Amino acid sequence: MRDFSSDHRWLSLNTATVRKQGDLVAIIDACARHGIRAIDPWRDQVAAIGLERAVRAVRDAGLGLSGYCRGGMFTADAARRVEARDDNRRAVDEAKALGAPCIVLVVGGLPQYSRPGSAASKDIAAARTQVHDAIAEMLEYAREANMPLAIEPLHPAYAADRACVNTTKQALDICDQLDPQRTGALGVALDVYHIWWDPELMPQIARAGKDRLLAFHVCDWLVPTKDILNDRGMMGDGVIDITSVRSAVEAQGFAGYSEIEIFSNEWWARPMDEVLQTCIARHRTVV
Repeated sequence: MRDFSSDHRWLSLNTATVRKQGDLVAIIDACARHGIRAIDPWRDQVAAIGLERAVRAVRDAGLGLSGYCRGGMFTADAARRVEARDDNRRAVDEAKALGAPCIVLVVGGLPQYSRPGSAASKDIAAARTQVHDAIAEMLEYAREANMPLAIEPLHPAYAADRACVNTTKQALDICDQLDPQRTGALGVALDVYHIWWDPELMPQIARAGKDRLLAFHVCDWLVPTKDILNDRGMMGDGVIDITSVRSAVEAQGFAGYSEIEIFSNEWWARPMDEVLQTCIARHRTVV
């Protein structure tokens, strides 16, 4: 396993971590100031400043990307499926322009939550079938752009509103069905917040292998968790054995960035420089 204790060259910042403290340009400037070499920007942050300006800001700061957040939210009623398809194609185009190595897919839950205005449904099995079919369709477009897709399984608490793919096994089953040759076009983004609890996690990481492991995200699970969405912990403040998970991922050959992604009302209330300094310190001592 790589030794992160002496520097933070393999730290990437998911820009949601400081989204309340400044726009994407301010975040990029702060990362450059702190020697952070890569980011994973969100589409709404790119849209807020414009794609051309975002591309220029990343280039001028000399930053790389560890991913692009996010594609997905595939589940919709019939009236909104074309909207979902076109939105995901735009995500591919944006990721390509920014130089992202992959698009992270949060696949969607029940249609009324994934695409507001869709007819309400309680059929999660149908939602999962729709996710499979929509990823297959998106994959055709993404292959033409040479843009890998990384399915992110989310904690089961999000099954209704954000993602009906909830385990690494479910995500890898889709990968094996749609990309059996393991071409690198389809894989997984593993976030310890969502997968740490899974008793099948370690064998599923081994199943994934190097060619399916496209992104790795870190934060921590606080006890108690006050808000399932916006109370993630800084690494070392919770109960996740992050080092063991990273060790398993790297044993398969993953050598990419360890991406810090923290949705936290507490950390959003602190100055950006303080958050980044803490991220760097914890990356060296905890991750």
